[in-house]
Amino acid sequence: MHTRHSRRWTSCLLSLAVLGASAGCGADRETTPGPRTDHDATPAAHSDAAEQAAGKTALAAYSGYLKASRAASERSDPTHPALARFVADPLLTRVRLAIREAKEHGAMRTGTLVSDPTVVSVSLDADPPTVEIQDCLDATGYRLVYAKDRRVVPGTGGGRYLATATATRYPDGRWLVNAGAAHQEQPC
Repeated sequence: MHTRHSRRWTSCLLSLAVLGASAGCGADRETTPGPRTDHDATPAAHSDAAEQAAGKTALAAYSGYLKASRAASERSDPTHPALARFVADPLLTRVRLAIREAKEHGAMRTGTLVSDPTVVSVSLDADPPTVEIQDCLDATGYRLVYAKDRRVVPGTGGGRYLATATATRYPDGRWLVNAGAAHQEQPC
């Protein structure tokens, strides 16, 4: 029984490293307005420059998300303020939950997560506008360890695998990552 429970939280935490697991509640919860939904807006043709600018901004949000989640995981702080600057729900809640579960089990993340993201598609005419991102994450040096003695948590080995994310433009103009998944069965 202990092994099954340990594997469950270990797999949940492992997905945090790749984009897909986080969770969050907490007294300090920030609310982010939902994605833009202009139902009466007429689709407009967007220039390549506008799409490139959106892609660049979305990649910056994605990079900020990875950096913020690493910082929050290293400190075992699910309410780390940088998370809400780059991540929106439902992903924000999943990330916060994974960090909180690791903390409850006496674990934390250490090491380096190497990222090489690319923009797969830009949909400025979508409601709300979105950018799809694909990444080859290298988590070989990014470990889940017990905070007490820095021993690696069994079954949490890294590797190189595909991760995907969606960045969405919100009414205030910010691009936030609100969806993500690790595809550990797909090496890159």
